[in-house]
Amino acid sequence: MLDNLANNGKARPNSVTFMNKAAHTELRLAERTARLGTETAFEVLVKARALEAKGRDIVHLEIGEPDFDTPGNIIDAAIDALRRGFTHYGPSAGLPELRETIAQYVSETRGIDVAPAEVVVVPGGKPIIFFSILALAEEGDEVIYPNPGFPIYESMINYVGAKAVPIRLREELDFRLDVNELARLINDRTKLIILNSPQNPTGGVLEENDIINIAGAIGGRDVMVLSDEIYSRLIFEGEHHSIMTVEGMKDRCILLDGFSKTYAMTGWRMGYGVMRADLATQIARLMTNSNSCTASFTQVAGIAALRGPQDSVEAMCAEFKKRRDVMVAGLNKIKGFSCQLPKGAFYVFPNIKETGWRSKKLADALLDDAGVAGLSGTAFGDFGEGYLRFSVANASENIEKALDRVGSWAKKNL
Repeated sequence: MLDNLANNGKARPNSVTFMNKAAHTELRLAERTARLGTETAFEVLVKARALEAKGRDIVHLEIGEPDFDTPGNIIDAAIDALRRGFTHYGPSAGLPELRETIAQYVSETRGIDVAPAEVVVVPGGKPIIFFSILALAEEGDEVIYPNPGFPIYESMINYVGAKAVPIRLREELDFRLDVNELARLINDRTKLIILNSPQNPTGGVLEENDIINIAGAIGGRDVMVLSDEIYSRLIFEGEHHSIMTVEGMKDRCILLDGFSKTYAMTGWRMGYGVMRADLATQIARLMTNSNSCTASFTQVAGIAALRGPQDSVEAMCAEFKKRRDVMVAGLNKIKGFSCQLPKGAFYVFPNIKETGWRSKKLADALLDDAGVAGLSGTAFGDFGEGYLRFSVANASENIEKALDRVGSWAKKNL
């Protein structure tokens, strides 16, 4: 054995052989990983950054995050929390004071009674999507989701082995779902229905009658609803309506909201779910097994966000509305483009069918040839073909620049 170990400081021959074999070992991923989708916005962002590194000037309309800074009072609260020692583990479901603050906020804004035990704080909005689907849907179950819609819905449904059932959002309905079509899709295998209003990518907003009729279509079935309301404070016309407010629906709803869009806190990673207490316990257990907890100092900042002045939210929403108006008016002057006026969020979703181009090909061409980064409608599902998504979370002068570039490109190529 000593002879094997001592070889002038060199590794044993049989060790070298083993290491070489290990270097060529096949990576055998679990089958479910092949069912994972992605969020194309980040892929396009990487491509756009690579073009910038080569000296290209790119207008970024691909990524869905406010271009505003987090309000100062929130930043100050986080710094103070760090200095006061909020740098340790906290409860998996969230700090009690934040859960209480969220419960009060949701009670006031949705007109329902919410208890702190019904709140789970998570690092970003996505964990509520993932955890809810993971906790509720099994193989053989069906989950209805909006299409075109946030791509992580379909990705997570497929990942857990359930069947993803798209409900088409139609332009002629202002990108609201057809309740009669929804009713036809619901069956004994339906376990969960996902709603999103205001909606990404279309900017569509469900009206009060919509949510009442959706609740009626569900009826007495044992079906849960995941209501993604992350853009609830970014509405330009009308009011926000939550299906959780409909009589008999509170115990069958999971409300998803957070701080990223409302308070320009995308990098802080903090969202929350509101749901019946027994489900909240299970979602918190998934937090324990995955993230342990959300960062404590960010949660203290979240308390300041909800309890502090809201003028920054109102100012940001007003600015997004101005940009939306400029973007929609400009797109409607470009050959082959037509665009409805979205009522919420910070996206526009122009119809490009008259260009004769497929969505992905056109999005790629606008980035490569015109220096405008947007997303293909198909990044949000098959029913997004014939559309593009542009974010208006960029300065007005950049939006004007993007419109000039797209218009010039269209004159040359259409």
